[in-house]
Amino acid sequence: MGKRLRARARHTATTAGLLTAVVSLSLVAGCTGSSAPPDDGRGTTRAPTRGRTAAPTPTAEGSVLAVKIDNASAARPHTGLDSADVVYAEQVEGGLSRLMAVYATRLPKAVGPVRSARESDLELLRQFDRPRLAFSGAQSKLLPLIDRAPLVPEPPGRASGAYFRDSARPAPHNLYLRPEGLLPTAPGAAALTTGFQVGPAPAGGRAQTSFTVRYPAARFTFTWSGTDKGWRVAMDGAAARTTDGGPPAPPTVVVQYVKVRASAFHDFLGNNTPYTETVGSGTAKVLRDGRVYDVDWKRPKAEDGTQFTTKSGRPVNFAEGQVWVVFAKK
Repeated sequence: MGKRLRARARHTATTAGLLTAVVSLSLVAGCTGSSAPPDDGRGTTRAPTRGRTAAPTPTAEGSVLAVKIDNASAARPHTGLDSADVVYAEQVEGGLSRLMAVYATRLPKAVGPVRSARESDLELLRQFDRPRLAFSGAQSKLLPLIDRAPLVPEPPGRASGAYFRDSARPAPHNLYLRPEGLLPTAPGAAALTTGFQVGPAPAGGRAQTSFTVRYPAARFTFTWSGTDKGWRVAMDGAAARTTDGGPPAPPTVVVQYVKVRASAFHDFLGNNTPYTETVGSGTAKVLRDGRVYDVDWKRPKAEDGTQFTTKSGRPVNFAEGQVWVVFAKK
C-alpha cells in the first residue's frame, strides 16, 4: 500500500531487525500455553472461533505485527514496548487508556501484558497491508467485524503456543506474547505505511520541555530529556518503566486531536466503549527536540497513512526512532 511510502521507507531504513511478534492472547491458568477463552477483566470476552485465515508468509516487505497492550496500573511495567516502531495510545471504557504497539523492524523476546481489541483498532490498522493483530479477545458482537477486517487475527485460541502467563502477576494483567511464535522475521521498515516522514526538524515551533494529555481517568506526560534525546514518558503521574530495557523515551511524540464518539459497544458495567476516529482531518502537536510544533493532519481514507503538515502546508518530519501517537479528544 502506497508505493511512494514504501520507497521512502526502503531509502531511510538502515536495518531490518527481527519483528516483534507481539500478542498475548490466552487466558491460560498458570504459565502454560492452553487456549481457554480469555476474560477481559471488564466483562466476558473470547477469541474468534471461526476457521483461521491463512497467514501470509513474512517477507522483507511483509505485514506489521500490532499488539494490544494493557495500560492499567497493575499491568506496568510493560515488556517489549521499547522495540515497537510506533506506539498508539487511545481512550477506552471508564476514561482509561490502552496501548497498541506496532512492530516492523525489531522483535523483542516477549511483549505484554496483552489485552482485548476495540472497534477503533480495525480502522486504525487499515493503513497497513494485512497486519497481524495480537489481542487477548474481544466482545462477542465485535468478533464478526474482526473476522471481516483485512487483517490476520492472532488471539491465543489460534496461536496458543505463542502466549504464556506470568504467575508473578495477577490475572488478567499477566498474559504475554512470544513474538517468535508468530513471526520468524521482521517485515522491515517498508511495511510501516503510516505516512510518517523522517528528516530535519521543521522551522519554527516553540521551546517546551513538558506536555501532558489528559483522559477522564488517565493521563500521559512527556518530558524532554537531552541525555536520552527523547521524551521521557509518565503515565498517571508515575514514570514509565520496562522490564527488558530502559524507560521509554521516544524521539517524537504526536498528540493528535480526533473525534471520539460513542460506539455500539459497552463493557459489563454498562460503560460505553469510545470510538476513536482516525480517518479525516484535524490539528495535532508534534513534539521533538525539546520543541512543540502546531501542525495539521489528514487521512482521507482508511487505507491511507496520515500526513502531517505545517500551517503553510509543508510536510512535517519526525526524528529517527520510535514514535508515540496519543489520540486526544478535540
